Amino acid sequence: MSVSYTKETITAELLDDDKVKVAGFDVDGILRGKIISKKKFLSLLDSGFGFCSVIFGWDMHDRTYTKELLISNAENGYRDLLAKIDLNSYRRIPWEEKSPSSKGYVPFFLISFHDPITHEPIAPDPRAVVKRAADAAEKRGWKAMAGAEYEFYCFDAKSQDVHTPGLPPHLTPGMFGYSLTRPFTAGGLQGDWYYEVWDACSKFGVPIEGWHTESGPGVYEAALQYGEVKEMADKAGLFKYAVKCLGSKYGIMPCFMAKPKEGLPGNSGHLHVSIVDVESGKNLFARSEKDENSPFEDAAYLSDLGRQFLAGVLKALPDIMPCLAPTINSYKRLVENFWAPVTVSWGHEHRSASIRLIAPPSCPAAATRFEIRTPGADCNPHFALGAILAAGMKGIEDKMELTLPPLGKGEETGGQRLAADLKSATETFMAKDSWARVLLGDDFVNHFGGTRREEVRRWEEAVTDWEFKRYTETV
Repeated sequence: MSVSYTKETITAELLDDDKVKVAGFDVDGILRGKIISKKKFLSLLDSGFGFCSVIFGWDMHDRTYTKELLISNAENGYRDLLAKIDLNSYRRIPWEEKSPSSKGYVPFFLISFHDPITHEPIAPDPRAVVKRAADAAEKRGWKAMAGAEYEFYCFDAKSQDVHTPGLPPHLTPGMFGYSLTRPFTAGGLQGDWYYEVWDACSKFGVPIEGWHTESGPGVYEAALQYGEVKEMADKAGLFKYAVKCLGSKYGIMPCFMAKPKEGLPGNSGHLHVSIVDVESGKNLFARSEKDENSPFEDAAYLSDLGRQFLAGVLKALPDIMPCLAPTINSYKRLVENFWAPVTVSWGHEHRSASIRLIAPPSCPAAATRFEIRTPGADCNPHFALGAILAAGMKGIEDKMELTLPPLGKGEETGGQRLAADLKSATETFMAKDSWARVLLGDDFVNHFGGTRREEVRRWEEAVTDWEFKRYTETV
C-alpha cells in the first residue's frame, strides 16, 4: 500500500472496531489466518504473536508431509512461528460488513513469518522471498516493478458441489474472448459479480487495470495495476482471495488451475517486470535510441542492463521451474501449440516465447519490460516474482551477455526444453549445482523442493478417473 502507517495512526484507524483479520501466505500461495479481537491485536503490534508452524509442515489439504521438513516437524514439536504484523498492508474487506465502526468493513492486515528464536524471516515465507530479491535492487538505488495477469475459469457452483465427481458446468458456454455480452448472458447475478469484482478489488487495495472474458467457456482475465514488486506479489495473492470470496457470494467457483480441462486453453499467470531508477524515475531497461550494434535486432531498443537481466533469467529458467509451475497440473498447460512456452526462449513481441520483450518500436520506451509467460495462474506469485527478480539481478551483477538468439516469428520452440513434469523440474531445482540454490539459498530450495516432492508422491499414489475408465473393464 502506498500509505505509511504507524502504531498511533493504526490505533486511530481502528478506534471503533472490535475485531481484526490477519493472514499470511503459505508455500502454495494460500492465505492462512484468523480473526482476533482489536484489543489483542493492538497489544501485538510491537511484539508480534505466535502462529502454528504447521502451515509450513502440511500441504494445501492440511496433510502433513511424509518426510518432515526443517520449519515444522515432530522434533521441534510443531512449534509456533513468530508472526509479525505489516501495518502498511492495512486495508478493509469490502465484502465483509461485520465491523461496528463507521467504516463498516472488517480491517485486514498481512503478516510475515519469522523464526521464534532469531526473529529472522524463515526461508520459505513467501513475502520474505520476494523482499530479499527486491532489496538487492534497492541497494543500488533502484526499484523493481511488476504487473500480474490472471486467467481463470468460472464454474456455476450453485448446481453442483465442487467435491462431487467432475467439474460443475461452465458459467457461460463457448469460446468468446473480449466479449461485451458474455458477462451478462447468465442473468443479472453474473453481471453484478462482474462489476463487484472490479469495485471491490479497488476498495481492497488491489486495483485492476483491465478485466474481460478470455477465450474459453466461462474464462475471465484480469490485469492488475502495475506497481512495486513486493506490493504486486501481495496484491496478486489477495486478488485470488477476493475473487474466490466474491464468487461464493454469487454461486460462482473461480478456478485457477493451470489446465482445468483437456482440449481447452490453460490458465496463465503472466508476470511483467522492469526496474526503474528511484531518483530519476527512468526505466533502466529502456534504450532511448536504437542500438545499431545490438547482438540481435529484437534487442536493439533494450539497454545493456536489460540484456544482462534477460540473460540471467534465461540461464535460471530451467532451474527455477517449480517456482513458476508448482503443481502436477501446471505441466498439462505447458505443451506445444497452446501459446504456452515449453523452451528457454525470448523474443520481441513473441507470445510463444518464455519471455516476451515489450519494447520500442511497439511501445514507448518508458513501458519497456519483460513479460514472463511460463507461470500459470496456479503459481505462488511471491516465489515466481522473487525467483525471476533474483535471476535478473544476478545477470546484472555478473554482467552476463545475451547470447541466445530470439525465437523467430512463427516458431514455437527455441532453446533447451523446459521440464515436462513436476518430478523432473523438482530434481533439477534441488540438484547440488542448481542455479536455484545460488539465487534463493539452500534452506529455501530444500524446504520448497521437499514440498514439491511430496506433491509428486501424492500424484504417483493416486488412481485417476482416466485410469479407472480406461482399464476397469478392458484389462
